[in-house]
Amino acid sequence: MAVPLGVISVFVGLAIWAGLAVHAVMKRKFVPVLLFGILLMLYLNAGYVIYGPAASIANFVGIYDVLINLGLSDPVSAAAVSTCPDNSCSVWGNTFTNHPAWGVAFYDRFANGPELRSALLLGHVVCNSIVFVLMHVQMFFPGGRGANHAILGRISFGILTVGVGCAAILAAQHGPVGEYGGALSTWGFFSMSIFVYATAVMGILAIRRQDTAQHRIWMWRFVGSMWGSFWLFRVLLFVIDPLFRDIEALAIQICIWGSAPAGILIAEMVRRRVDERDEIAPVLAE
Repeated sequence: MAVPLGVISVFVGLAIWAGLAVHAVMKRKFVPVLLFGILLMLYLNAGYVIYGPAASIANFVGIYDVLINLGLSDPVSAAAVSTCPDNSCSVWGNTFTNHPAWGVAFYDRFANGPELRSALLLGHVVCNSIVFVLMHVQMFFPGGRGANHAILGRISFGILTVGVGCAAILAAQHGPVGEYGGALSTWGFFSMSIFVYATAVMGILAIRRQDTAQHRIWMWRFVGSMWGSFWLFRVLLFVIDPLFRDIEALAIQICIWGSAPAGILIAEMVRRRVDERDEIAPVLAE
């Protein structure tokens, strides 16, 4: 049995993160769980730069192989499960020979696709990773920093534009990929890009009007869209992929269309709770 250390390390990281999340809810201290989520994101995305897209995708697919194979009958007839030549699309060796169909297609598109496609993926991953970090710097040290805050915001928006642009170009190529959902995946990823970019733009327009309150609200929503597009997408897919493996592309379609707006909704709910707490605290102190 092959032991994919990369996949095991991700599972260990997720277990630690889950423990931090429970601690955060109990103690009302959320900074550690946020920081660990950022570090785990960087760990996952660094592989694309260090090892290249194909190897990183094989590791990524290996994460989902564990649950997708639970209770799977042999021979496999599930519409959303597939195999790949030489089992190269996963790091599990011969342990798992059946994989999520979207994962097989994901691997094939970058292992056997044009170099430009891999370059676009790297551009998207690197740029969005940088923005993911910078947006938390902006949130943890908001306002009151004058030119530094504004300059960092402009840099972040410029990098975001490149990252979202790369994602949109990649999405435009998804039409023939039935494992993703064909044209629906193209428009779904377009909608994800729009949610991310539009919330950032609305925040910029607000601050240009000197409306700091609306700027803060839209930046919360932007952060929510980024968390949704990255983490909610991956965690939700991990959970529901095995549930819908008899229906081609349904699980990934739910994640494509739902993760960004769900992230925005969650961020909005958290922001309102934070604002209510901040409004109540001075009253209680009197």
